Amino acid sequence: MTTPKPLRVGMVGYAFMGAAHSHAWRTAPRFFDLPLDPQLTALCGRNDDGVRASARKLGWGSVETDWRRLLERDDIDLIDICTPGNTHAEIAIAALEAGKHVLCEKPLANSVAEAERMTEAARAAAERGVFSMCGFSYRRTPALALAKRMVDDGRLGTIRHVRAQYLQDWLSDENAPMTWRLDKSKSGSGSLGDIGAHSIDAAQWVTGQQITGVSALLETFVHERPLAGDLVGLGGHGDVGADAPRGTVTVDDAAIFTARFDGGAASPGAVGVFEATRFALGRKNAMRLEVNGTKASLAFDFEEMNVLSFYDAAESPDAGFRRIFVTEPEHPYAGNWWPTGHGLGYEHGFTHQVVDLVTAIGAGEQPSPSFADALQVQKVLAAVEGSAAESSRWQKV
Repeated sequence: MTTPKPLRVGMVGYAFMGAAHSHAWRTAPRFFDLPLDPQLTALCGRNDDGVRASARKLGWGSVETDWRRLLERDDIDLIDICTPGNTHAEIAIAALEAGKHVLCEKPLANSVAEAERMTEAARAAAERGVFSMCGFSYRRTPALALAKRMVDDGRLGTIRHVRAQYLQDWLSDENAPMTWRLDKSKSGSGSLGDIGAHSIDAAQWVTGQQITGVSALLETFVHERPLAGDLVGLGGHGDVGADAPRGTVTVDDAAIFTARFDGGAASPGAVGVFEATRFALGRKNAMRLEVNGTKASLAFDFEEMNVLSFYDAAESPDAGFRRIFVTEPEHPYAGNWWPTGHGLGYEHGFTHQVVDLVTAIGAGEQPSPSFADALQVQKVLAAVEGSAAESSRWQKV
């Protein structure tokens, strides 16, 4: 048996997403047969002590404190970007120009202009056999991938309605501390880009249709929050009590919009309703998608991520939705894991993301979603913000 050629990874960022990606790079080759062997070669972060501690914990072989050093290293083949959105464009474009493959977390950038530059760099790099992908990991949830398969197989008929919600509650407490996700200069937007981007991508991917116009409303409920840690002064440590200094929230807390889809291969296109918030008490990670067609409907909620609800009007007109437990060997990705009935978790989406990325690179093919796909999502985000700024006026994408 031939030993796969190594794919040596350098990752920038080591917090929440960095831990999820590290787990995926370690796990993917142990459960899937891959054409290349991922190796956790170097971890990069600005804080030397922090990045060294994380490298030991997460299994990386070396560290850097400047991402540019990763691009100079001959022992790095791919750059994995797990940093705030304001850094994505600079790192990704430089990495592609240096001949490194790129995996970039979503949303692709903080503006359409940045995303367009990244997409052009990705197009030019692909001509040289250097590939890139944006990390919309929910595509790799087996139940949602099964939903995509059902739509592609024509099981739903013509799509009429799309309903997408992403509901969390971790910011409901007005004294929860400031984070970079609440600073528009770093994150680009709030609930809209942080979690709404996932809903936009999932809706377009599952239906095979693109959003062409929106009417939107954005709301910020809490305008100031306590500063903590390195958000106080220049690296000081503050508390989050009543007397703690407070910073200004410059992003949306909730986003709501209606949408028109282009119809894809069908005509006319579907209509959609989207909601994203981090203020829905009791909802921890309810990433939901419902699609209604002329023949059938399907519904998904990530809080029951191993289940897809499906209603076929021809099979059971009076029975309502039936639950499909997506753990059978024939279901997407599931056959490489546990026996039937043994569910998967949040981390598996990132593992499947690595599997699809490495498989595409090994075959010399463009991975999906491409930067061009992510640019389309970025354009929807911009249209939502534009509509909200003009009293919900209809905005074309």
